[in-house]
Amino acid sequence: MRSHITARSRLVLAGVAAIASIGLLAGCTSGATEEEVVDQGTTSEENAEAGETVVIGFSGPAADHGWLGAINSGALAAAESFDDVELRQAEGTNDANAQIAAVETFINEGVDAIVLLPTDGAALTEVAIKAMEAGIPVVNVDREFSSPFAARATILGDNYGMGVSAGTYFCEQFGDNPDAVIAEIAGIDSLPLTQDRSAGFADALSDCGLEVGPRVAADFTVAGGEAVTSQLLSANPQIDGIWNHDDDQGIGVLAAINAAGRDEFIMMGGAGSRNAMEAIEADDSVLKATVIYPSTQAADGIALARLIAQGKTMSDLITPSVPNRIVLDAPVVTKDNVADFIGLSFDS
Repeated sequence: MRSHITARSRLVLAGVAAIASIGLLAGCTSGATEEEVVDQGTTSEENAEAGETVVIGFSGPAADHGWLGAINSGALAAAESFDDVELRQAEGTNDANAQIAAVETFINEGVDAIVLLPTDGAALTEVAIKAMEAGIPVVNVDREFSSPFAARATILGDNYGMGVSAGTYFCEQFGDNPDAVIAEIAGIDSLPLTQDRSAGFADALSDCGLEVGPRVAADFTVAGGEAVTSQLLSANPQIDGIWNHDDDQGIGVLAAINAAGRDEFIMMGGAGSRNAMEAIEADDSVLKATVIYPSTQAADGIALARLIAQGKTMSDLITPSVPNRIVLDAPVVTKDNVADFIGLSFDS
């Protein structure tokens, strides 16, 4: 099913594609009809039809966190939804060497595509390039490789956008109060995703004259969230708003808030867990909103890998291909729209 192309071949093909694109544009400006311009690639009906069976290898980290568990189950459910997909799922691991071995196995088995959420993007880059050079398209999920040659397509959540969405929410609540105390409970500070979320948050707050006040960092665990929140509350007798980066650690955050008997502020979560959305829906706690970091990324990766392996395209785009980079939205969930998102939530 797959075609074996080397890195050099890919560059040649890219050049041919560029020339073809120029030709297409020239055709568009020299009398091409509207129908000729829009009738590109495969249609949604053609994409939905079962094609030749493709074998997709999937590897992700250990499901030691609610969001990661949803990533894995989402990939499995997506594969099962297609009659023409055979999924080979490696055991989840946080050991980069074990994940490299899993990808090596997929290469040796000659799968048609690989969907990979690397435990460490840099560490998995070399083996991903090896797969690509063997003619196996790789779809990179969530944690990016360190080389553009390691993936045919990359699908990401928007960490900076999460911060922007959270900051914009608090601007809407407190934009007329420049003295509002806005606290931040981050995840692991050494991770680029945490740094991106914090940068987006600070940038959005500054847009309306607010700034990040007291800030602590946890470790994406319930215990870590509870410990740092207890410290935050003890050190700050007055808070107006709190953004907690992660709904899993948010269970501990809320436990600390309840233990302290504090309710003078509003809180916003992050990622989109079911328990967070149920609390928002019930409207009986300080938690009033959360910002989505999609746990559907690997499921989307399976869908993209199927299209790529079958030589199909994204039917809603005019350009006849699958994009090489997709960044998903980071919408805010409140009581007003929670019904639209709770079906996509995950269990913490």
